[in-house]
Amino acid sequence: MKSRWLVNGLLLVLVLGIVAFLKFRPQQEVVKETVYEVSTLKLGSFSKISVEFPAKAPVAFEKIDGYWFIVKPYKARADQMLVLRVLSLLAAKSTEKFATTDLAQFGLDQPKLKLKFDNEDFTFGTFNPVTSEQYVAHQNYVYLLPVSYAENAQSPVEEFLDKNPFKPDEQKKITGFDFTHLEQWEDVRLNVDLVDGKWNVSVPKAKPTQNDMNEWFDSYWRNMSVQRVETYTPDRKINYPSFEVKLSDGRKVHFDKIQESPELLLGRPDEGLMYHVPPDIGFTLLNPPINLGK
Repeated sequence: MKSRWLVNGLLLVLVLGIVAFLKFRPQQEVVKETVYEVSTLKLGSFSKISVEFPAKAPVAFEKIDGYWFIVKPYKARADQMLVLRVLSLLAAKSTEKFATTDLAQFGLDQPKLKLKFDNEDFTFGTFNPVTSEQYVAHQNYVYLLPVSYAENAQSPVEEFLDKNPFKPDEQKKITGFDFTHLEQWEDVRLNVDLVDGKWNVSVPKAKPTQNDMNEWFDSYWRNMSVQRVETYTPDRKINYPSFEVKLSDGRKVHFDKIQESPELLLGRPDEGLMYHVPPDIGFTLLNPPINLGK
């Protein structure tokens, strides 16, 4: 019995000793990794972006009335989120910082890409074989950054086209549709108009419900799904089926229906853009639930 108490006592002393050691042992100093800001420039202080390549034409953007536009190689509305991804370089940070004493060492004597925000240059060089990051020079220093910054800027210009068929000031002003010049509605000369919050249909025998019309408008027109956008030059020799979207300020947005299958292609002549819409969505867009009956 005494030997058991002795063993238990020794175990207790051992446990207390371990606890005391862990509590009062010298704490190792945590070494913080040094992080360098690539730029102190502010995101909202720029109105021009130029993406320059060694062997092809540059792509340029300009901020007009608070909204980014493509200005080179052609003029068009830009996808705002994709432009902001390019601008995200301004907030980049790096754990490596070198003086720009030997540009060739970093492949910056023959840069792969140059980004210019107004007059501020960011030059992209070669890749570090160990970290797979890219050397980027700004002002008098070189930094190592993820390749995503270059990839964002090097997206094809078509990717930067705005996927919304409407200008920023048009989306909230839609008050009706003139489908008169679409094949399926030519005979009845269909117009649908939103008047004082209620949908009116020009066809006397139509029996639409307001809920169905609201769902059609909110689900398909307010949140129009576009797969792809490309430039569009109308062929003046072809009389395309067409329709117009009416706006509350009296303006109308004209769309040509270039094809309906296997996907809906809508051309907007005034902006020179063509929108690729999935066929199921495209059919519903152009066929409101007016419930003609028999």
